[in-house]
Amino acid sequence: MIGLVVTVGCDGCSDRSTNDRPLPTIVASGDTAGWIVPCGCASNQSGGLPRRASCVKRLIASGDVLLLVDVGGAPVGTSSYDRLKFEAIAKGEVIMGIAAHNIGAGEVALGTDCLRDAAGRLKLPLVSANTRDRQGRRLSEPLRMIDVADHCVAVIGVLDPRYATDRIEVTSPHQAVLDTIATIRGPCDAVVVLAYLPEDALRRFAETLPEVDLIIGGPTGQTIPPTRLGPTLLASATNQGKFLAVFSPGGTERDGKFVGRIVELDESFEDDSAQVDNIKQFYELLAQHDFRPEQTSFVSPLPEGLPRGFAVAGSKRCAECHEEEYGVWHDSKHRRAWDSLKNKGAHVDPDCQRCHVTGYGMPDGFHSLAQGDMRINVGCESCHGPSQAHCDNETVHTTHYDGAKNHCQTCHDRENSPEFSYDTYWPKIRHGDQQDEPAPADPTGEKSS
Repeated sequence: MIGLVVTVGCDGCSDRSTNDRPLPTIVASGDTAGWIVPCGCASNQSGGLPRRASCVKRLIASGDVLLLVDVGGAPVGTSSYDRLKFEAIAKGEVIMGIAAHNIGAGEVALGTDCLRDAAGRLKLPLVSANTRDRQGRRLSEPLRMIDVADHCVAVIGVLDPRYATDRIEVTSPHQAVLDTIATIRGPCDAVVVLAYLPEDALRRFAETLPEVDLIIGGPTGQTIPPTRLGPTLLASATNQGKFLAVFSPGGTERDGKFVGRIVELDESFEDDSAQVDNIKQFYELLAQHDFRPEQTSFVSPLPEGLPRGFAVAGSKRCAECHEEEYGVWHDSKHRRAWDSLKNKGAHVDPDCQRCHVTGYGMPDGFHSLAQGDMRINVGCESCHGPSQAHCDNETVHTTHYDGAKNHCQTCHDRENSPEFSYDTYWPKIRHGDQQDEPAPADPTGEKSS
C-alpha cells in the first residue's frame, strides 16, 4: 500500500465549514484499456502502472494528501486473458490505495459476476450510480463518502447509456447524479463525479451540473485539460493510461475549489517496485495459463471454407526454394523478434506474442508456449501469409494478405512503432522481385509513417 489514508463513510463527520486544512489533492486515472505497461517496442512510450504509482509517491513526498480515483475503462476485452489482465490492473490500483474505481464500458462488458468478484475478492472499490443488472440490482455502491484530510468528499460514478448490454442496463447519468446527491446527509466538502462518457456527451453533462465541484471524464480519445464550466471543473485523463489528471485545492469560492493539470507518465517517472512485482506475478500467471490465441480477444474465428493447404509451413520450407530471400530474413531483426520479448520476460504475454511470432492463431501457426520454439520469431509468413499450399504446389500463390508490404503496419503501427517509415525500413529487408515497388498506401490516407 502506497500510504494513502482514507476512511470510507463520513456519517457523523463534524461540520467542516471551519476546517482550515486544505482539501485533498485528487489524482485520477482512466481508460487504461489493458495497458498494464507500455509496449516497450519503442522509446519514449508513456503510461503503465509502475509509473502511475511512482507519480503518486512523488505527490505524497511533496506533502500532498491524496485521494486516488479511476474513471473506468481498465479492461479492453472479455476473454479469459483479458479478465486475468483486468485482475492484475485492479490489484495494482488497490496497492496504490485507490479510493473509487468507476464502472466504465470495459468493466460492464466483463459482466456482473466478474465485477462483483473483483469488488469482493480483490477489494476493488467500485462505484456506479446508474448501472443495474436485469434484476434491478446495483452493480456497486452509487457513491463513496470518503473521509480524508479531515474533509468529507463524495465520489459518484456514472456511465454513458450507449454502453448498456443485454444483461446490464444504464440509466440517465445526469438524473443519477442528482438523485445520488439528494441522498447525501450531513456536511460534504466536495462532490466529485467520475463520468465514463465520450467527449460530446461529457461536455453537455458537465454544463448541466453546477451542483458538482469536479467532473473527471473519459474516454475522450485525447486528454481534456482542466476546463471551467461555471462552478464545475471538467477534465479527462485517458488514452491507454498514459496520463493522470491532478487536481489540487486552491480555487476561489467563485471559481471553484480545485485547480488542475494533466501529467504525462513519461520516462521521467521511475518504475515503482511494488508494481513491478505485481506485473511479475501477472507474467507468472500467464506462463501457467499459457493462453492460446482463441482464449484472447486478438484473433477472430477463422471463416469456414478456407482453401486447402491454408496453413503455416514455416520459414525453413521457404528456404528450400527462396534461399537468397531466406538469407535476408535470417540476418534481419525479424528472426530475433522473440529474443527481444524473452529478455524482458514478456514472451508469456499474448498481447506481445502476436507481433513477435509467425501465424498467431492461424492453422499450424503459433498457438502456445507449449509448442516449444515452433513458429517463434517474425517469419516469412508473418508478411506473406500461410504458405503450405504454395509449398505443396508452387503454381499456387500465397494470396491470403493483400500484398506483403501492406501488412507491415499490422504491427508497426503508430503506437508500437511511432517512428516507422516504410521508405526507411524496407531497404533493411528488401528482397524478391518486388523490391522497387512504391510504398503502400497508409490506412489513414497519408503516406506510410
